[in-house]
Amino acid sequence: MKIIPVKGTRDFYPEPMRLRNWIIDAWRRVSLRNGFEEYDSPIFEYLDLFTIKSGDEIVSQLFSFTDRGGRSLAIRPEITPSLARMVNAKIHSLPRPIKWFSVPRVCRAERPQRGRLREFFQWNVDVIGSDSVLADAECIFVAADFLREVGLAADDVTVRIGSRALTTAVLGAAGVPADAFDAVLPVLDKRPKVTEDEFRKLAAQAGLSNEQVAAVERFQDAADLDQAAEAVGALEGTDQDLAVLRDLMATLDAMGAGAYCRLDLRIVRGLAYYTGIVYEIIAAGERAVAGGGRYDNLLEVLGGPKVGGTGFGMGDVVLGLLLKDKGKVPDDVLARRVDFFVVDDGEGTFAKVLEVVGALRRMGLTAEYSYKRQNVGKQLKAANRCQARHVVIVRPGAVAVKDMAAGEQKEMSLEAFLASPGGDG
Repeated sequence: MKIIPVKGTRDFYPEPMRLRNWIIDAWRRVSLRNGFEEYDSPIFEYLDLFTIKSGDEIVSQLFSFTDRGGRSLAIRPEITPSLARMVNAKIHSLPRPIKWFSVPRVCRAERPQRGRLREFFQWNVDVIGSDSVLADAECIFVAADFLREVGLAADDVTVRIGSRALTTAVLGAAGVPADAFDAVLPVLDKRPKVTEDEFRKLAAQAGLSNEQVAAVERFQDAADLDQAAEAVGALEGTDQDLAVLRDLMATLDAMGAGAYCRLDLRIVRGLAYYTGIVYEIIAAGERAVAGGGRYDNLLEVLGGPKVGGTGFGMGDVVLGLLLKDKGKVPDDVLARRVDFFVVDDGEGTFAKVLEVVGALRRMGLTAEYSYKRQNVGKQLKAANRCQARHVVIVRPGAVAVKDMAAGEQKEMSLEAFLASPGGDG
């Protein structure tokens, strides 16, 4: 019987593991330099944590199970509810704003396809405890900072920014009842991803009339904030929401991330807990690389106080495909890196090989050697397979150090080599 991986999961052999580590290291590096602290949570939670936030319909979209004690549990499909639970537990002792990030492994029971798997890693960046637009700008800046870090320019990806608050104001003014928003917003979220005919069919199924659809489209198709202001007219409260968007765009410009960002009021995000600014990072071909926004009610929904929150999530699957498609993964990332391969040449020199290997590794350098005793030629072939940068040939009373790229070799004493192995070779 041949056992294969579960559909929608991945085996990380050494080469893809190197790519995964390179991405996660960059996520962590960018987060830390922007002042965010790392956290994590259990990989499974009580099912209620997710149903309270998203409703019972989410049960079919995640991996849930009953444990031996009859408790309903679920493997986390995202980490934001866990973050809210953790913050609620210590809300009065945590200094604000809370700037946290995490890189959890998450699972979703959905149909696997290119760029979408059942198991993946997701970078999450959040600021909790601030109602300021600066918190939203911080999160978007961190995302743009990462894009720049891995070589993705504004021509490659765009942060498209919308407003859930303005969108719901337009829906209300068009006569859509508030209790229908949860059904209508996911339909609006699909608009950039489907044809206009498909969108209108979905809108009709959600109960929107042609007039209501026209009102929404006038707002969503606004090319700039002035046109957006004309579309919303004098709706109560919208002046403040428009001002928030203006402040956000100005702040991102001031921080040097404005080139990545543009207004796109078609962005509404499908999840119910978003309350204000929302955004998606879109690559060429309309692939969503990341998404997020403000969620000022989430802690309250999960039994805590009403505290402002904002953040985003970025998955590794689409990102990895994009980086490869754009040629942004450095060649040395996928290659095995061995600093030194140590070879024995001569009777009784293998003990010195082990001495050299141990010394190099204690210095923090990567050192390999052949387990089999064989001639120098075969050992050099093994060094090539390892893509070793240097070969150290141990001979009675001396060593020869060969730079594999340059093809240059020089002789020295063992003591001289160990005194400065990381010099020029």
